[in-house]
Amino acid sequence: MRSDHSRAGAVVAVVHEPPGAHDRTFVLELCGLPRTDAEAVAARVARRHRSYDVALDEAPGPPRDGAAHGAPGTGGPGRYLLRLTPRGPAGSGAPLSDDLLADLLAPPAAGTLAVSGHQRALLTAAVAGQGGPGRYVEQIHWEWTGPLDLTRFVTSWQSLAEREAVLRASFDGAGAPRLVLHEHAVLEVVRHAHTDVAWDELLRRDRDRGFELYRPGLLRVSLLDRPPATTGATGATGAGGGRPVPVRVLVTYHRALLDERGARLLVRQFYRSYLAGGVLPGADRRPDIRDYAHWLSRQDVAAAREFWRAGAPPAGAAVSPARPGALPRRGEGTGRVRRRLRAPQASRLRSWAAGRGAGESSALHVVWALLLYRAAGTGGPLPVAFGVHLSGRDLSLRGAAGIPGLLGNPLPMTVTVDPAAPLVDLLLRVRDAALDLSAYAWVGGDQVRRWSGRAPGSPLTESTVRFDSRFEPPVNLRAELAAQGIGAGVAHSAGGATAPPITLAAHHDSEGCLVLSALYDRARFTDTDASDALAQCLHLLRGLPDHPDQTFTVADALRLLGTSQVPAMTAPPAAGTPLAPAVLRAGEPGADLVCLLTVPGVTPGAYDTLLRQYEGPERIVSLTLTGGQVPAGTLEELLGERRRLTVCGAGPAGRVAHAAARRTARETGAAAPVAVVMTGTGDAADSARALSQALQAVRARST
Repeated sequence: MRSDHSRAGAVVAVVHEPPGAHDRTFVLELCGLPRTDAEAVAARVARRHRSYDVALDEAPGPPRDGAAHGAPGTGGPGRYLLRLTPRGPAGSGAPLSDDLLADLLAPPAAGTLAVSGHQRALLTAAVAGQGGPGRYVEQIHWEWTGPLDLTRFVTSWQSLAEREAVLRASFDGAGAPRLVLHEHAVLEVVRHAHTDVAWDELLRRDRDRGFELYRPGLLRVSLLDRPPATTGATGATGAGGGRPVPVRVLVTYHRALLDERGARLLVRQFYRSYLAGGVLPGADRRPDIRDYAHWLSRQDVAAAREFWRAGAPPAGAAVSPARPGALPRRGEGTGRVRRRLRAPQASRLRSWAAGRGAGESSALHVVWALLLYRAAGTGGPLPVAFGVHLSGRDLSLRGAAGIPGLLGNPLPMTVTVDPAAPLVDLLLRVRDAALDLSAYAWVGGDQVRRWSGRAPGSPLTESTVRFDSRFEPPVNLRAELAAQGIGAGVAHSAGGATAPPITLAAHHDSEGCLVLSALYDRARFTDTDASDALAQCLHLLRGLPDHPDQTFTVADALRLLGTSQVPAMTAPPAAGTPLAPAVLRAGEPGADLVCLLTVPGVTPGAYDTLLRQYEGPERIVSLTLTGGQVPAGTLEELLGERRRLTVCGAGPAGRVAHAAARRTARETGAAAPVAVVMTGTGDAADSARALSQALQAVRARST
């Protein structure tokens, strides 16, 4: 998918001078927008922020570089003043909220949805680039057998994009994070010959490529022709209509946009589109992510708040599945170890759990709780906590089970492990704890931290357990495909990455085996330690059904592990420090100062492009931050004898720039006027163009 980012106003630029102590009105200058777009921004702010009176006027004075005001009917870019006056007594000197900044800087004509909960946590981590772009990418793949019409294949996905809002979505991190819904988008579908790239290389390359989060295009499709000799004469028709060629289909998508069930729902809809000749009947899916966001906004959080105040992991709970240790060297990326519980053993495990009133997933939770307790190395009862991934689709929202999006959510489960208690008691406690969690699958980890008094961003757990149910195309759909000679293979996950140090994922394969995968951060676990943790988990799952006696205790279960060593896990790397300011342009004597702020998520090359395009006289410096704010006193030291300070932030750096400008204006008083330039999110060229227009507007003010 690609949107048109080249038109005027594709990236919004806003100039703001923090108000004085007695000013009630915020005056913001919208730069480079056509009149209709400026009016759209003002209307959005007025509709969503009713505590302000909103007025829009043309900025005084001629625009810079010959640009005309975007008067009605001209369509040209212009400069406009947006005045926000608080309706109540509040206002003077108060900061603009992140929500208001987000609505100011989002694309003018696009719809937006607030990003919260697990989606917000994933987006924040992805923007920060923790672990590289491929860490926040998931993939599913399957075998296509039978005839394949490539044109019909491509148009089927495109028809899906026209019906599914989630496929026309992108992210904007300026201000509070937003999901941006575009009217149109084009899906990327690429076919590769088997001589061009190997399958494993295609998986790795497409995952490492990542996504540009500000563009709608957070899902793409690749086809790889397989050598005809691998399966004989059946398969997809070649480009020239000759002998059929087997094909593998790969769907790559961003984890902040979709969970695996959502991706599989889209694959199901793709098949329906293909069977209909490449055009999916009907209009937009409803309910969809818009309805889900509306449902979330109407939830009464009182009961959830009370639950999590008592149910969050307490201080001192065992959360690590490994003992503290140091790696001989830090690895990179995500590792994956896979083991299988054979079908007869998996059947015995299900029967053992069912005979005690629990499911197979509860048996897996019990085993993981035992490993956390053992890693803590203490005696007596001890609470343990780990994340449990919930589908998020058993909601009171009608049709929630069919919504493609990110509804799944890991939430912390806390149970007390008592070595003297019967194991069946622990099994029933984890079963009940999972049932309690299911009522709050819509709650995000940030809310749990806030309600339980935890520090923002602090980890609640260090592992997650996920039990994936099989989700195949329905029988009637497979029958329709078969009638056209098409075999719809079962889609498999390619693994992906893990947000906590380790994730235990389980699913059943077509042979009835229970497949266990450990996804682990190689910066925290060695391959050997991760393999040992999975082996111990599997050993317990095999052994528990051999002890049906109700008097079999937790301590007895732990003794099944014998003298096997507890795996080791290293501490996370230390946080970085801000880099020293760098002078990018010396500027003319006595000229104003411009400080460009770089934070995770600023589009690479945006400031370099600005320096090539903008020819103003200002002294320009850059400041790279790893945290969420500019250190106190930094800008004051840079300012010196300069007449004016302009703090610039592109995309997610905008709200950081706004906070820094407000604080600097307050601390310097009238000694030097302070302005802030904020832009929405876009590519390097559009971001630089917006910054340049805003800097010209600042110069026009000083002139």
